[in-house]
Amino acid sequence: MKTFFRNYKSTAILLAAIIIGGIAGVVAGSKAEVVKPFGDLFLNLMFTVIIPLVFFSISSAIANMAGLGRLGKILGSIILVFLGTSLLAAIIGFGGTFIIKPLAHTDTTAIEQMMAKADGSRQSGTNPSFLEQLVQTFTVPDFPNLFTKTNMLQLIVFSVLFGLATTLAGEKGKPVAAFLASGTAVMMKFVKIIMYYAPIGLGCYFASIIGTLGPQILEGYARSFGLYLILTVIYFFGFFTLYAFMAGGAEGIKVFWKNAVPPSVTAIATCSSAACIPINLETVQKMHVPSDIAETVIPLGANTHKDGSVFGGVLKIVFLFTLFGKDLTSLPHMLAVIAVAFLVGAVMGAIPSGGMIGEMLILSVFGFPPESLPIIAVISTIIDVPATLLNSTGNTVSAMLVSRLVEGKHWLSRTQ
Repeated sequence: MKTFFRNYKSTAILLAAIIIGGIAGVVAGSKAEVVKPFGDLFLNLMFTVIIPLVFFSISSAIANMAGLGRLGKILGSIILVFLGTSLLAAIIGFGGTFIIKPLAHTDTTAIEQMMAKADGSRQSGTNPSFLEQLVQTFTVPDFPNLFTKTNMLQLIVFSVLFGLATTLAGEKGKPVAAFLASGTAVMMKFVKIIMYYAPIGLGCYFASIIGTLGPQILEGYARSFGLYLILTVIYFFGFFTLYAFMAGGAEGIKVFWKNAVPPSVTAIATCSSAACIPINLETVQKMHVPSDIAETVIPLGANTHKDGSVFGGVLKIVFLFTLFGKDLTSLPHMLAVIAVAFLVGAVMGAIPSGGMIGEMLILSVFGFPPESLPIIAVISTIIDVPATLLNSTGNTVSAMLVSRLVEGKHWLSRTQ
């Protein structure tokens, strides 16, 4: 029981703060806006730390990625499986939002007015061409422009290239790689300090939001959580079974479900993909996955393969699109939602505090005001448990798929 409480302590405190803030907002109504400065204080601290955190963490991750090249065929198969399953999760999640709309019958007028006031600095210029928009999406015209919270994707591109250049510099780049790793450690401690204030900051901000918008947005969160649970059940039982069949036929299904309970229970109990690595390694060995594949897929997957987080990315984007009255039916917007959700779940998971960076990426790419960060941060909190279940247990069946690609069609019969 002590271990369980320790694993869920931070999540429980944040949930309690959000619930208390929501109740206070309902009771106090518009008067709850008096506590908004306490929420703004938390936001300002996070906005201040996010830029150096992104630069150091991403550059360091790339600069210190030595040793993966020797894996050859295994690594190529891992990339194929991880990308394929994550992209499918994004498409399924997006489809689910059309069936169960998270904010159906919610009046979004108040949120539009509130965020427009907070984001009054946005300019309405001429619409650039597609190629010009593409260039603006990934680059900035001047170096200082990188270090603003509105150019998150551009900063990520720069950080990846900086880390790659550090790696290519070889021995001369090692001092820079060490500096980046040290900077990442420092920034993570910085974030930890700020997060001590998170329950107060988020609670106050949420009270202000509920007081301004009314309790109808709470129904949106409830519908989002309900939709996520439905997606979890469908993906966990349906698609994990499909992946097991693709990996080893009927015998693959039998082997997977015979051994799926321990990693699933551990994921729910710990709420941490990293904490599940030992049990997942033990489980995939029982699934007859070759040791070199198991020891590569499981650690990599804990960081970079998070289908549950992809579902969460879809929910956050659709939630904001609906709140701000943006069109979700156009093909470009549909493709953009799927692509960004895939990026948030599959790529940002490899980065320290990747969830927060992913949320900022959503705001930056789609042009939502940074002040809407707490609105989608609540979604991260309420879906934490089922997301970890999909993220972690999904890596065990992914190891089976990689074994099928590397070892051939009859890999399971040869390893038993």
